[in-house]
Amino acid sequence: MLAGELAREQRVVDRVYQQLADSAKAAQALAREGHSRARLGHEGGLVERDAMVFQAAKRIAQLDAAHEGLVFGRLDLRASVDRAPRYIGRIGLLDARKDTLLIDWRAPAAAVFYQATAATPQDVIRRRVLRCTGSTVTALQDELLDASVDTELPIVGEGALMAQLTRARDRSMHSIVATIQAEQDQAIRAPLKGVVSISGGPGTGKTVVALHRAAYLLYSDRRRYEGGGVLIVGPSGVFMRYIERVLPSLGETAVALRSLGEVVDGIRGTRHDDPAAADVKGSARMVELMRRVARQHAPGSPREFRLFWRDNTLVLDQRRLGQLRRQLMSQGQRNRQLPRIAHALLDVLWRQVTSERGLDRGREAFDDELLSDDSFVDFAAAWWPPLAAAEVLRWLGEADFLARVGEGVISADDQSLLLKSWAADGSLSVEDVPLVDELRYALGDIPAKYTEDRTLADDIVFAEGVDLQELTTASDREYAPSGRAWTPPTHRIEDDGFAHVLIDEAQDLTPMQWRMVARRGRTATWTVVGDPAQSSWPWPVEAAAARAEALDGKPVHEFHLSTNYRNSAEIYAHAAAYAERVGLAADLPTAIRATGVSPRVLTDVGDLAEATRTEVAAVADRVEGTVAIVVPAARRSEVNSWLAGWPEFAADAPGARAAIDSSVAPSGEDRIVVLTGRDTKGLEFDAIVVVDPAGIEAESVTGKATLYVVLTRATQLLTTISSTTS
Repeated sequence: MLAGELAREQRVVDRVYQQLADSAKAAQALAREGHSRARLGHEGGLVERDAMVFQAAKRIAQLDAAHEGLVFGRLDLRASVDRAPRYIGRIGLLDARKDTLLIDWRAPAAAVFYQATAATPQDVIRRRVLRCTGSTVTALQDELLDASVDTELPIVGEGALMAQLTRARDRSMHSIVATIQAEQDQAIRAPLKGVVSISGGPGTGKTVVALHRAAYLLYSDRRRYEGGGVLIVGPSGVFMRYIERVLPSLGETAVALRSLGEVVDGIRGTRHDDPAAADVKGSARMVELMRRVARQHAPGSPREFRLFWRDNTLVLDQRRLGQLRRQLMSQGQRNRQLPRIAHALLDVLWRQVTSERGLDRGREAFDDELLSDDSFVDFAAAWWPPLAAAEVLRWLGEADFLARVGEGVISADDQSLLLKSWAADGSLSVEDVPLVDELRYALGDIPAKYTEDRTLADDIVFAEGVDLQELTTASDREYAPSGRAWTPPTHRIEDDGFAHVLIDEAQDLTPMQWRMVARRGRTATWTVVGDPAQSSWPWPVEAAAARAEALDGKPVHEFHLSTNYRNSAEIYAHAAAYAERVGLAADLPTAIRATGVSPRVLTDVGDLAEATRTEVAAVADRVEGTVAIVVPAARRSEVNSWLAGWPEFAADAPGARAAIDSSVAPSGEDRIVVLTGRDTKGLEFDAIVVVDPAGIEAESVTGKATLYVVLTRATQLLTTISSTTS
C-alpha cells in the first residue's frame, strides 16, 4: 500500500516541479525582455526595464527559495465540497491552463490544513503530510479527521507531528509549515492591525510561529510590508543565525534580521557587559543621563573668542556664548542647528560694533570678512562641531564628566560600574547600542546641506582642507581623536521606521532596548514573543512600563501556546521541578513526547574537566544532531581549554573553540558548541551538558531564570555536572 501511495504522490510532485521549472524560465524570459527595453533609448524604456527586471528577480528568488520541500500537504475533502484533493505548498502555482496546481500555505484555502481537527474536521476527511528529499517523495504521514465518512482512503504513517519532533536537530531552525498546529495557526493568521502577543512556556514554538506570521503578513499585504520592511529582532547573533533560513525557505527575503546589538544601522555590538553594568545601562534612568550628555560642550571646545575689527574689540565670552547656546538648544536638536551657527555668532559680534569705520562698512561686508577669517572659521567649527552619537557616548568614560552629568541620576557605585565597563574594551557592547540610539535622537541628524547659509556651506574650508558641507553630510559618524577619518553615512533617523516589528525573547528587553526598538515601529504593526519566567531583566515593572510606551495604545491580540513540542516529558519535568523549587512563576506547558530517558545529575565529581569530556563524548555518541556544553561566562575559556586538550576535539579550524558560537567538533561541522547560559536563548539542541549550574545561577540576580532556560533547551538528553570545588 505504501509503495503505491508514494508512487501516486510522486507523479503529482513531478508535475509541480515541472511547472516550477516552467515558471522559472518565464521569469528569466521576463528579465531578458526587461533588459532589452533599455535599447529603446528613452527614459520610458529605462523605467520599463527597471520594473520588469525587479519583478522578475523577485519571482526567481521566490521560486529558488521554495524548491526544497515545495509540496508538503494534501487535503481530501468531502465529495460535496470538492472532489479533487488540494495540494498545499510553500508557494502557489498555476498550471498552463491557469488552474490551481499548488496552494500557498498562507492562502485562505489552505487554512483548513492547519485548523481542522478530529473534533471539528471542517469537511476534511484525510490530512496528509508529504516528506520529500529534493523532489523525491520519501514518506507520508496521514491523519483521518472524519471517521464518519464512508471512504476507502488509505491511512499511512505514524503522524506528521511526532515524526517532526523526533528528528535530529542541526544548527538552524526549520520551517514548521507542514506541521503547524491549530493553536499556532490562530496566532499566525491573527488580524493584521495592532499587536499580536504570543506567550507560552519553553518549547511551545513561539519563535517559529512568529516567523510564520511575518511570512503570512507579507503574503496578505505585500505592498505595505515589503515596501515598508519587516524588522525581526532577536537576543543574539547566535540566535539570528539559527533562525535566518526560516523565512527564505518560505519564499520571503524582504526582511531585516538583527540582534539587539545590530538594531541601529551602521553600529554593531557583539560583547555583553557584566550583568551589574548591563543592568545600569538598561535602566530607564539612562534616558535623563543621555539627555544631559547631548546638551554638553564637546570636551576641548573653545569657551572664548576675541577679534579686533575696524577699531572694535569683539568678544565672545562665556556669558554671551552661554546665552546663545541656550537659545540654539531651545530651537531643536543640536546637530540640526549647524546651519545657523555662523550667522548666530556673527549676530552676537555685530551687535558689538560701535566704531564709525565698522558701521560704515556695513553688515554684509562684516559677514564676508569674518567668513574669510581662518580664526573665526576655526572657532565656529570647534565651538559647535557636528557630533556623532558614538563619540558623545565616549565622553562618559571620563570620571569627572560622568560625575558632573550623572549627579542625582546615577549613584557613585553605578558610576563606578559604568566606568569599569567602558574602560575594559574600546568596542561598543550590546548594552551600549540603545544608548547610542538615544543620543542619536537627542542630537539629531547632521543636515545634508546648510541650505540656510550658502556661504558657510559653500565657502568655509577647515584648516585641514576639508569642505564643511562634505564634512557634515552624514547622519551619524564615528570619530576617533586618534585621527581616523569620519565615516560615510549609512542611514538617517527618518529611515529607521518599519511596517512591522517582530520582537523575540521580549521578556529580556531592557527599558532602553524597548525605546530603541519602539523608534523603528511607531507606525508599525507588531508581533511580540516572550515568556516572563525566562526573563534576564531584574525589574519587570520598569520593563512593562517601557513596553506599554513602545506599543503606545495599539490594540493587542493575545495568544497563549500551551504545548511543549521541544522537550521530552522527562526533561521538562526536571526543568519544571527546578522552577518550582527556586520560586520561578513559570508557565508550564504540557510536553507531549516521552522517551523513557531521565536527565542525568552528576554531583560532587572529583575532576570536572574529565567528567565533562566523558559525558560530552557519551551524549555525542547517542544523538545524531547537535550537542551544547553550557557553562558560566567566566568559565568559557577554561572549558574550551579542556576540550582543546582532548584528542577527540583537536580542532581543524584554529581558534574555533574560543568563539562562543563556533564548533569544537573535529570535523569542523557545527555539531558540538560551547555556550553561556544567556546565549542559549531561543535555541534547541539534541543534547545539553550543563557544567557548573550553580555558577550560572550566581552570575546575576536573574541567574535562576537563566538556568531554567538552559534546562529547557534539550530535546533528547540532559546532563548537569557539578564538582566538589565548583
